[in-house]
Amino acid sequence: MRSRPSAPVRMAAASLALGAALALAAGASLAPAPAHAQAGAAADASAMTSGEVRRIDREAAKLTIRHGEIPHLEMPPMTMVFRVRDAALLEGLKEGDRIRFRAEKDGRQYVVIALTPE
Repeated sequence: MRSRPSAPVRMAAASLALGAALALAAGASLAPAPAHAQAGAAADASAMTSGEVRRIDREAAKLTIRHGEIPHLEMPPMTMVFRVRDAALLEGLKEGDRIRFRAEKDGRQYVVIALTPE
């Protein structure tokens, strides 16, 4: 005669099974998307900020932007230097261009992850 596992053992097994099922279900969404799809998803219109390109340092992949308020970063309007995650974002860009961009905090730096001409 087989004994039945105790309630804590059954709960632990159920938790592990649920966790495994969730991990498998999420696996498809965790696969890397193409770069252009990532940029589009990251560039959520509600999080885009208007700005003016003041300086471009292509070698260092940095961009100086005079920008409006960036609410999701709790940042007031100012002019500052941002690192650019993908140097390809700088292609065709020139000083004085009006842009809409998305920036994120990466450690101690602010990084432009998406931008479009305005």
